[in-house]
Amino acid sequence: MTPREVLALLREKEVKAVDLRFMDFPGLWKHVTIPAEALDEHSFEDGIGFDGSSLRGWQKINEADMLLVPQPDTLFLDPFRQDVTLAMICNIQDPSTREDYPKDPRNVARKAISYMKYSGIADAANFGPSMEFFVFDDVKFDQTTHSAFYYVDSNEAAWNTGRDERPNLGYKVPYRQGYFPCPPTDHLHDLRSEMMRVMLDCGMTVESHHHEKATAGQCAIDVRYADLVQSADAVLKYKYIVKNVAHRRGKTATFMPKPLFDEYGCGMHVHGSLWKNGNNLFAGSGASGLSELAEYAIGGILRHARALCAITNPTTNSYKRLVPGFEAPTRLAYSQRNRSAAIRIPVYSSRPRSRRIEYRLPDGSANPYLAFSAILMAMLDGIINKIHPGPPLDKDIYDLPAEELKDVPTPPTHLDEALKALEKDHDFLLKGDVFTDDVIETWVQYKRKEEVEAIRLRPHPYEFALYFDS
Repeated sequence: MTPREVLALLREKEVKAVDLRFMDFPGLWKHVTIPAEALDEHSFEDGIGFDGSSLRGWQKINEADMLLVPQPDTLFLDPFRQDVTLAMICNIQDPSTREDYPKDPRNVARKAISYMKYSGIADAANFGPSMEFFVFDDVKFDQTTHSAFYYVDSNEAAWNTGRDERPNLGYKVPYRQGYFPCPPTDHLHDLRSEMMRVMLDCGMTVESHHHEKATAGQCAIDVRYADLVQSADAVLKYKYIVKNVAHRRGKTATFMPKPLFDEYGCGMHVHGSLWKNGNNLFAGSGASGLSELAEYAIGGILRHARALCAITNPTTNSYKRLVPGFEAPTRLAYSQRNRSAAIRIPVYSSRPRSRRIEYRLPDGSANPYLAFSAILMAMLDGIINKIHPGPPLDKDIYDLPAEELKDVPTPPTHLDEALKALEKDHDFLLKGDVFTDDVIETWVQYKRKEEVEAIRLRPHPYEFALYFDS
């Protein structure tokens, strides 16, 4: 769509406001709203100014001025605003040089695609994130000098079977048995259907929705794959729709990886494949129907997986999900069908167009532009350097004896370990100036100071149970 066509759409739909969206460095969607009359053709070239120093991890106070440049092909009508509002995602530019801003996550993703095309390996990278989230009916949390707590509740949770609901009609989801129950046990069917319809109205392609494995409102809505940048855009739209539909129905949604103890966590399993001239480069005659190129891509991801975790699993909470017993990957291996390996080869279809790999480590707290870009760069590094992943591990990893597992590497066990891995292993991300040294350094410093150290310094509520009587 051209700028002129956008302006025609404003008139046709009687749009009152234009909402300009972009993502900050750690991974939250930001916005600023202008009157529809303020948008003209020059806006798409000249951009709209804003203060970049007020965003986490971005500009210094003496270099604050930045530009939002709307991208017409990202527009959609916001279904939640009272006035008719058109939303567009923006690229970020420096007003002095008019160069794309290196710390704009969307710019990183665009550069990753450019580097892939320049390498000659592929001309398209299709990514399909499979996202999970929780819907709660109540959430409370606080942290002060002398207290700390969190409390979440769900009307369908197993812990509420004995609650006085006047009447309590039962139909609660048993612990760890939330996969695919029908209503009335599945309390959230209609809510997910509403989310699905809103996603479709906003231009997304939805394949299915269902209740996930945990008690207490764990859900999934599967959307169709797209090219890397469009897929990252769709993740932001997905999260925005899920949270706002839940909010207007008096509920709250979170993509926090592990909000419940001793229950399944939420991942963002990333399905990926590389294409050239309309052909799927991952389809072949090797193991699981993969090509040699796909095997090298797997080798690249596994080689760099510990460093990738600092970007694909970027919170301290992420590592509470990556533990045995909950179908989360705990070994850096690949396998056909096995969901306990870091990389799975789905076999739902034998068609060459469907051949892909599924990277199961990432979670929904990740910045999708940075996460998808880092995964792509690891794939390309594996292909360029012909890094073979070795044989697949098709056994049940959870039941293997320690002797068989001793040589199979593991993901980091906490965020700081992942950040140290990224500090040691990030040259593959610097190729083509996709990630820069400044981007890596800023990311590590921000995560270490604002999250790792912040958690390390605070007493944990469970420490009182362990140590108060010491």
